[in-house]
Amino acid sequence: MTAKATSESTWQQDVIDAEGPVLVDFWAEWCGPCRMVGPILDEIATENGDKLTVLKLNVDENPQLAMKYQITSIPAMKVFQKGEVATTIIGAKPKFALEQDLAAYLA
Repeated sequence: MTAKATSESTWQQDVIDAEGPVLVDFWAEWCGPCRMVGPILDEIATENGDKLTVLKLNVDENPQLAMKYQITSIPAMKVFQKGEVATTIIGAKPKFALEQDLAAYLA
């Protein structure tokens, strides 16, 4: 299972109105570290799809959302709960470190 793309047009439905926690990966095509984190997030999505929804948002294609959530460096991951940012993770990390950061949502 790979992380699904979201955009400004589907944001309300995908993230704000979502039932459980949603991790949004703010990324861009030209960002090397983003490309390293992508497959790790796909693995986390596959292994924990019942507990956590993983979405990707291309900041170049969705600049309003990147601005709204103050994305100044990528990769940036934010976990939303009930439409609010609950956790922010900045930078590429190995899988075990990301799983530690997300432990509260993966339990």
